[in-house]
Amino acid sequence: MKQYNPTSQSEPKYNYNYLTTIINQISHDSVFVERNYYPGKLGAIYSKDKTEFKLWAPTASQVEILIYDGHYGVLKENIVMAWSKDDKIFTHTIEGDNHGLTYRYRLTFFDGRVNTSNDPYARAVTVNGQRSVVVDLDRTNPDNWGERMPKMDDISKAVIYELHLRDFTVDSDSGVTHKGKFLGAIEENATNPNGSSTGIDYLKELGVTHVEFLPLFDYQTVDETVEKPREYNWGYDPQNYGAPEGSYSTNPYDPFTRIKEMKQMIQAFHDAGLRVIMDVVYNHVYEVDDHSFHLTVPGYFFRYNDVGQFTNGTGVGNDTASERYMMRKYIVDSVSYWAKEYQIDGFRFDLMGIHDTTTMNTVRKALDEIDPSILLFGEGWDLYTPLSENMVANHNNAVLMPRVGQFNDGLREALKGNDFEATARGFINGAWHMEQQVAQNVLAGVDFGSYNDPQQVIQYVEAHDNFTLYDKLRAADPDLDENTITKRHELATTIILLSQGIPFIHAGQEFLRTKNGVRDSYNKPDTINKLDWLRQDEYRESVELVKNLIKLRNQEPLFHLSTYEEIKERIEVTRADYQIVQLTYRGDGYKLFVTFNAQGNMLNVPVKKGEYIKKVNNRRVYLDDDNLTREIDNILIDSYTTLVLKKFD
Repeated sequence: MKQYNPTSQSEPKYNYNYLTTIINQISHDSVFVERNYYPGKLGAIYSKDKTEFKLWAPTASQVEILIYDGHYGVLKENIVMAWSKDDKIFTHTIEGDNHGLTYRYRLTFFDGRVNTSNDPYARAVTVNGQRSVVVDLDRTNPDNWGERMPKMDDISKAVIYELHLRDFTVDSDSGVTHKGKFLGAIEENATNPNGSSTGIDYLKELGVTHVEFLPLFDYQTVDETVEKPREYNWGYDPQNYGAPEGSYSTNPYDPFTRIKEMKQMIQAFHDAGLRVIMDVVYNHVYEVDDHSFHLTVPGYFFRYNDVGQFTNGTGVGNDTASERYMMRKYIVDSVSYWAKEYQIDGFRFDLMGIHDTTTMNTVRKALDEIDPSILLFGEGWDLYTPLSENMVANHNNAVLMPRVGQFNDGLREALKGNDFEATARGFINGAWHMEQQVAQNVLAGVDFGSYNDPQQVIQYVEAHDNFTLYDKLRAADPDLDENTITKRHELATTIILLSQGIPFIHAGQEFLRTKNGVRDSYNKPDTINKLDWLRQDEYRESVELVKNLIKLRNQEPLFHLSTYEEIKERIEVTRADYQIVQLTYRGDGYKLFVTFNAQGNMLNVPVKKGEYIKKVNNRRVYLDDDNLTREIDNILIDSYTTLVLKKFD
């Protein structure tokens, strides 16, 4: 569980009685909700001849638009908005071309309280997200900005690479000029001091299909006013959901530069054949009392317990209430906006288990109307929530959310042990009785009855959370030789890449990324979090192994089957004991024989007498069918390695 705001209060500052009244009115009085919801567009709706301002604030007695002199000037004008009795929103239209107009809302409530707030639907903001800005989005499009990437015909071929934008290029050895920025991520021909590719060129060489960026929307705890921020954060502290993060821009003072540069980055990734996934965090906000949700409709967007306190299933002091109509609408509107305006190719929902199944299904439906191959998945953990068990969007209810993926912690923990215990062990480093769990999860839980299809299963062993795999292996065996650590690490990554479902790799996993033993580095400095671009040369064999495993997975359909029916028909677990897992795959006119050896010694694998083609052997991958053995009835493989043999019928 992430705790990005350790000072966050678990109780609201407002009077409990007032909050309870509002909650009862809005969230529990169905008649009130049905009469006051608004299904249309909200925010500052721009056109060249006018801008329509629309704000949903049904409990306010008056709302004013505060107009500022430029982006950073003093208050110039305040305009009282009209209450639309039919639409149940506050509205006002300002004539003319208002691109760049800077504004906030001032809301007065029936109890006399006055709040000043950003627009929850703001698409552009000033530095550090302090004010909302009207934007003509057409003016932010890069040259040659066209249609989104073509639909991905077979998402079973997806391979996800999780990346923090700043980590990607901030290292002094990255060879990039705009370090830690949107533009830095797409600088071509960048190399480390050894001449090895870095940045986007490296990703193209690696062969992944999707790059998942940790949050790119405007977040709160990094000061954008300095070129090289001293603060660091992963970005799970939402501030303005509709605008990009300014610290990734070359000019965060200009509200439009961050938009254009993020689009430039996405355009370059698309031109390189790489799809972009956005990590989104709708399950909580950083500071409730200062967030536009709570300032515009106090008491509505968050969950409370029976005594008026914020629920805290997220572990960060507050939970949003996705089951409420306008919170659900906000999530759907936001995701749809990013998919359409920024041509995003996938969404990873942080702490998805806080949300409800109806919301996730509604998001899926909205994305299908844009592009049904847009990936949608999240952390379906069991989290505390007052919602009933059959409503929450966690892994227990995956079958209720078709084509909404779930991170598979079953395989993760079977491979390396409990993620929260540094010294816990798994299949790859000495634990016994993990073989069945590994085998079942390699097949994407075909017999679990938990999912509708394998593509709902996100297979991983390492992510930005917790220890890197390398650091965890080191913590368990601090005195172990580097070669054995490397082989164990490679074995885990190989299992992930050859598993059914969708494989997920944490940035740098392919070269045994280390954070110097730091767990949950969300607020640690760049020295801990940066991608060490020299390490790819130190672990070149591991990098080449991953590259070739991705190629093998792509060219061999048996490693990415699309249905559970196919898995049952074509794959058989032939052994799962004594730290060995073996599987037989039946193709059309050929078979594959796969052995994962987690023993600390060489293993003699018996086979039916004949000639075989080696596809994976002793940490090497063979992409053609030329590596033919002589006639054999057994084959010797090294400790902590994978064997894949192919035999034509």
